[in-house]
Amino acid sequence: MKPTLIIRASLLLLLLGSFAAQAQAPRPGRVLPKPRVAAAKAEGVKDGLSMQKGRVVLTELGISNPLVTDKKLINGTVITPAGVVTATDGTTAQMKEGDLVSLTGRVTSRTDIMAADSIAKIQLFDALHPGKRKKMEAEAERKVKAKEKIAEAKAKAKEKAEKRRK
Repeated sequence: MKPTLIIRASLLLLLLGSFAAQAQAPRPGRVLPKPRVAAAKAEGVKDGLSMQKGRVVLTELGISNPLVTDKKLINGTVITPAGVVTATDGTTAQMKEGDLVSLTGRVTSRTDIMAADSIAKIQLFDALHPGKRKKMEAEAERKVKAKEKIAEAKAKAKEKAEKRRK
């Protein structure tokens, strides 16, 4: 009698286990939604307005969309979809390709961005490799001096050759 009870209990557990596994599987034909990944986590994407391919693109919370109506920023600056920036004092400026305007109203040109990136890269390199950039600069300076010295030696040799010919 006891062996049948053990067999029945194990069959019951086996059946219950298979039902639980079936309940967790997705239904056939149903597509599970993919988690939305915000673009803000991508490197280099910042909230604000930017001129891209002749259009003003608004990026908020990592999601970018073209600007279709005028946008008034926190400090009162107004930006049109054509890229005209009107400050609170009435001055206007046209955005160029690559220019950025933060959501607080700070306008940054492409050259300023590139300069800031260059400085940041140099600071990061110096932090990762202390003293290496100075060594590289000294080595480059030494090579320039060596080239100058070789050029001087060639010029002197040329002068001597000309004197011998005379």
